[in-house]
Amino acid sequence: MESLVKLSFYCFAAGSIAVAASWVSYVLFTIGRVRLRQAELQTSAGTTVRASKAEFAPGWTSAGRFGSMMAWFGVVMMGLSVIFRTAASHRGPYSNMYEFSLAFVFVLLLIYLLFERFYEVKQLGVIVLTIAGAMCLYIWSLPSYMREVDALNPALQNRPLMTVHVSSAILAYATFAVSFAAAILYLIQVRKNVSWLPSADMLDDIGYRAVTVGFPLLALVLILGSVWAHEAWGAYWSWDPKETAALFTWLVYGVYLHTRTLRGWRGERSAYVLLFGFAAVVFTYYGNYFFGGMHAYGGVN
Repeated sequence: MESLVKLSFYCFAAGSIAVAASWVSYVLFTIGRVRLRQAELQTSAGTTVRASKAEFAPGWTSAGRFGSMMAWFGVVMMGLSVIFRTAASHRGPYSNMYEFSLAFVFVLLLIYLLFERFYEVKQLGVIVLTIAGAMCLYIWSLPSYMREVDALNPALQNRPLMTVHVSSAILAYATFAVSFAAAILYLIQVRKNVSWLPSADMLDDIGYRAVTVGFPLLALVLILGSVWAHEAWGAYWSWDPKETAALFTWLVYGVYLHTRTLRGWRGERSAYVLLFGFAAVVFTYYGNYFFGGMHAYGGVN
């Protein structure tokens, strides 16, 4: 078991390096590069004056391809890390924040790359890989004892429910991260009209499609969580901080889906709702750091 745990960590380390390399490549591809153009101007006196003008141009296409390649390598490494961790623990790697975050990075990269392939856009990677990189730094910051495989807390000893409940949460959060990235680029595009970014309509559609996947998944999280809570704690709903935050997050994205169909709520207003929704996701993710509650068994309190 110990060797599998070490293999899992080594794969995570390799995946972290791949995420960093992918992020740099996506930045070079998305932000573009500065070109200096020389121009000769004739003055009224008949003299010639040379002038230089700086302008932005699309980034290196090769950087985008390399970013995607490194992101796929990161998916493979993170996936192997999850597999080795699962083999060592004989269960899904969801018992603490180290395992949960490891699985989240894997799913986030995979979901993003599927959207990238379907829409044939790479610029979202600069935002999504920023989130993935921040998550890797967070995992590295966790105490080393959390890398060890421990026995499940009694409240977690329902493996079928734990697997589906937590997997649904990870998938939902990953799709909401993609919608967040689309919302940021959308706001940049409508204000700056950057020629090499995806169109505002495409970014709006990406954000919407991502939420239509994540919204029912988060609903499943709430339903299964209630069933599990009744079995573990004797009540379907206890207003635990984390479950309350998850409900609030679900309501925010419900508002987004509802208002998007109303006149005047597409575009920038919807993008701002997506930003607020992802802030709620982050709060839900880390809420047990601050408020404890029944979900504080993840090794953080």
